[in-house]
Amino acid sequence: MIRTIGIIGSGQMGTGIAHVTSLSGHTVRLMDTSPESLSRAMQTAEKALERWVSKGKISEQEKDEALARISTSTDMATLSDCDLVIEAATENEEIKRGIFKALVPHLKAEALVATNTSSISITRLAACTDRPHKFIGMHFMNPVPVMQLVEIIRGIATDEETYQAIRELTFKLGKTPAVSEDFPAFIVNRVLQPMINEAVYTLYEGVGSVEAIDTAMKLGANHPMGPLELADFIGLDTCLSVMQVLYEGLADSKYRPCPLLVKYVEAGWLGRKVGRGFYDYSGDVPRPTR
Repeated sequence: MIRTIGIIGSGQMGTGIAHVTSLSGHTVRLMDTSPESLSRAMQTAEKALERWVSKGKISEQEKDEALARISTSTDMATLSDCDLVIEAATENEEIKRGIFKALVPHLKAEALVATNTSSISITRLAACTDRPHKFIGMHFMNPVPVMQLVEIIRGIATDEETYQAIRELTFKLGKTPAVSEDFPAFIVNRVLQPMINEAVYTLYEGVGSVEAIDTAMKLGANHPMGPLELADFIGLDTCLSVMQVLYEGLADSKYRPCPLLVKYVEAGWLGRKVGRGFYDYSGDVPRPTR
């Protein structure tokens, strides 16, 4: 039974996963190499839970109990008692491989390992560990507390017991699982990111402005967010990483990242998290940059 969950990475995704796992009654060990990031993560989680209290979704006592179940550390050894460890670091294969190699010596024999990767091969990442049969993809959507879906991706070696345990956990977290085969970018990003990339091409080729493209897709396709607004929300670096995985993994020119997307990432214009992407977030209201 999964009682204690370790989470590696205290960014937006790791913080969100800590929020939902603690609220569901699990003991959470949140680990990151940056004390400052861990401090911000706890502040973010507290504010998010306070909003839930104000909306009547949870009680003040439930908020306090959820926060008390989360402990933070910069030491990988604190994950030694975890039944499951979820990696939620940046979408970079080499970084993730390094994390798993460092993690393995601290794990108890029966511990499961999951990655929140949105695109990278589960089979390949599992091979970095001593337990590919206990390794699985558990791709949460952003923002984690709000979005209902979790993609579950089995690697070639993932056993049935691991799959069933993660599926059961997903339901306990109040989420709905969707099972994907281990192909580049899985289901959601296989469909979503090429659409975003095509929207960037539409901007790049001068077919429409940022505002026109997003308005067209919101009102013409009934999307809650325009594709360029959504790209900023996800992070343009993440969008580019997923497109590179698709392009390299499937060897099809239709997945070639738009040069404008590459240029924005090279400029450090990564979206909301840095204050500029396809929109400028420096003011009270986001403004299109093109």
